[in-house]
Amino acid sequence: MSDRAGSPSQAELAAGGEAPTRRDFLTLTTAAFGLLGAGIVAWPMIDSMNPSADVLALSTVDVDLSPVQVGQRITATWRGKPIFIDRRTRQEVAEARAADHSPTLIDPATDASRVKRQPWLVVIGICTHLGCVPLGQKPGDPRGPYGGYFCPCHGSIYDTAGRVRHGPAPKNLYLPPYEFRSDTKLRIG
Repeated sequence: MSDRAGSPSQAELAAGGEAPTRRDFLTLTTAAFGLLGAGIVAWPMIDSMNPSADVLALSTVDVDLSPVQVGQRITATWRGKPIFIDRRTRQEVAEARAADHSPTLIDPATDASRVKRQPWLVVIGICTHLGCVPLGQKPGDPRGPYGGYFCPCHGSIYDTAGRVRHGPAPKNLYLPPYEFRSDTKLRIG
């Protein structure tokens, strides 16, 4: 203990240190409350960076494939993006495989590397040029000379494997993460 004049006691001097003062206590207390206050102020901002409940609910989408006929294309929505699901015909699969090593492929990829289970093609339906949604999902839509998809914005043409064959698009249609849960169930995400 310090004596009343503020000088350290004999025991404190023998220990080789200074006695904590009231000023030290107030400094530590103020710093602790300051850190606590900063954490309380920062928490709402940090918490707002978490995905909302509706986004988390859409992180995976299950699609029932049982009503899809051979040659039919359907569209699902995953994270606000259109997902094109195509049950390709044998002819479409054969054409896609025949073009695996074509010199006209802008972004070369084999058909086998773009599908997980034949005859299903699952791609994100957004053109890789400027983000338009290509045509080709509905009967009667123009599909271009390769039978895949046609982007009406700038004329990119994709084949039946979603590979870009003509136009300004630099990449093939992107593939979403997906897996087949059974023969008729598809999980995207």
